[in-house]
Amino acid sequence: MSRDSYRFRDVWTVRADAEAVFATLADVDGYPAWWPDVRDVRRQDGDSGDVLVRAVLPVALRLRLKRAEEDTTTGTMRVAISGDLEGYCGAQVVEDGDRTVVWIEQDVVLCKRSLLPFEPVIWPMLRANHAAMMWRGQRGLRRYLA
Repeated sequence: MSRDSYRFRDVWTVRADAEAVFATLADVDGYPAWWPDVRDVRRQDGDSGDVLVRAVLPVALRLRLKRAEEDTTTGTMRVAISGDLEGYCGAQVVEDGDRTVVWIEQDVVLCKRSLLPFEPVIWPMLRANHAAMMWRGQRGLRRYLA
């Protein structure tokens, strides 16, 4: 894997039923209400939208998310990502007693032209930035569904 390729695996736990967690995660338009790093969402059509994200680093990423899978019976969802990142993000939502576990998998390639020349040096910061964003996303989702 080249350094401009990133594979992330995250696990979120939320004390809410799986249906509520799945519905909230499937509603990308609602992300800014609970996920502070999702700064803006603009719907393009029923299956795609443009999302602006910015976490700790003073760098915003513009992404187009396109629904590839959304299956409430299996609790799986997946979006294709294009723009400043290219790849996909998928999740599986599983109820586990009084909590719900969300298994998140993201495989992307960095495409933001302004970062590419510096990418060999800043890749650890990009990974840390992602970790901070995911931590705040989990915390925001927990609060939102409490």
